[in-house]
Amino acid sequence: MPVIGCECAVCSSADPKDRRFRSSLLIRSDRQILIDSGPDLRAQALTFGVNHLDAVVYTHCHNDHVMGFDDLRRYCEMTGRKMPVYASQATLTMLQQVFPYAFDPTLKVSTYISAEPHVVDAGREFAIGGVSLRAINVPHGHTPTFGYIISGRAAYLPDCAALTEELAAALQNIPVLIIDGLREQPHPTHLHIAAAIDAARRVNAKQTYLTHLTHHVSHADRQRNLPDGITLAYDGLSIEL
Repeated sequence: MPVIGCECAVCSSADPKDRRFRSSLLIRSDRQILIDSGPDLRAQALTFGVNHLDAVVYTHCHNDHVMGFDDLRRYCEMTGRKMPVYASQATLTMLQQVFPYAFDPTLKVSTYISAEPHVVDAGREFAIGGVSLRAINVPHGHTPTFGYIISGRAAYLPDCAALTEELAAALQNIPVLIIDGLREQPHPTHLHIAAAIDAARRVNAKQTYLTHLTHHVSHADRQRNLPDGITLAYDGLSIEL
């Protein structure tokens, strides 16, 4: 936000929490791990001082989650190393089709991104340094989509259409839930706010943050009417686990 050509109350708002980049998440531990590289990656990195990355993990291959991929080149240039990229086979295939040079082992140009692909399978846990991640299948239209459980302490589901039995079981009693809460009205491939609140209650999340908001949601207005334990996410939000 704001949306191009829109003069609605949210797009015209002076509240910095109503100015939103595309959704992504940065894990800072003994490694610095990015989940999703949307088209705003360069601006996000400059705004929030993301001066190095150890790996990038992807939820799915929609453009608003992958199209900052080429801007990862700067991290490769600074380190002289390949960037480890973790994703489903479907997402890796898409990235290889759109950015073939990043995966070409014969092409060695210091200013190009050079990717080291790692296939992620649903239900299997993998580690990046001291951070463990487990991919879980998330319904989101016809696109294979993952959510991630991070070291058993948080779950990140930025694009989610419904809470399946499998998801509910995997997320029970999660301390921190970051979940899709697109807008007030129902949507065919995203949870709307009421459904996201119901999902949080169903899994007994201790604290829930709603992400992937549209310009139909005013941060200040909607936050005043949310139940305890439910918070609207915003750019630059930092959560200590």
